[in-house]
Amino acid sequence: QLQLVESGGGSVQPGGSLRLSCAASGSIFRINLMGWYRQAPGKQRELVATISNADSTNYADSVKGRFTISRDSAKNTVYLQMNSLKPEDTAVYFCSANVKSITTYTYKTGDYWGQGTQVTVPS
Repeated sequence: QLQLVESGGGSVQPGGSLRLSCAASGSIFRINLMGWYRQAPGKQRELVATISNADSTNYADSVKGRFTISRDSAKNTVYLQMNSLKPEDTAVYFCSANVKSITTYTYKTGDYWGQGTQVTVPS
């Protein structure tokens, strides 16, 4: 059973920082793209940042210069360092990964999601 488990959310004052972590576990052969998405109340889930297995990164315009995505491939873990947080960053943050996993007789590639972690920046 492949799982993504997030940690590091919480409440922080505007201008503060948080670091999210997401660890993948299970029958992993290779993790391809990893990313962070967020969903605020009443809004659709949106992309925050992604990182490829070649460490190529992509950011939403709203977080460029404030957030940094990184990964530790040896630990199957992706991080999101969030600085200069604003009230509009308040959301549930979800980790995502495209994973090639090993089954008994073959390989399978699919997208997996974590359970989400709440980030709150009060106004």
